[in-house]
Amino acid sequence: MPKLPRVKPTQVIRALKRAGFFIDHTTGSHYILYKDDKSNPVTVAIHNKNLKIGTLKSILKQAKLSVEDLKKYLKK
Repeated sequence: MPKLPRVKPTQVIRALKRAGFFIDHTTGSHYILYKDDKSNPVTVAIHNKNLKIGTLKSILKQAKLSVEDLKKYLKK
């Protein structure tokens, strides 16, 4: 598995939007994103620090994206 990049939550949300997700709503400091069918929610907590590796892995697992996909959407 390639090394995970160190990214802020806003960068992850921007990458998820490029991957086809949209922000449905927020609950406190958590953004809830869905893809077209609204079956799998992806939750991203917003704060001003880089995401921890375990948190980023969890977000990628929820979104069903690989590390390569994330890096591709971050570069766009």
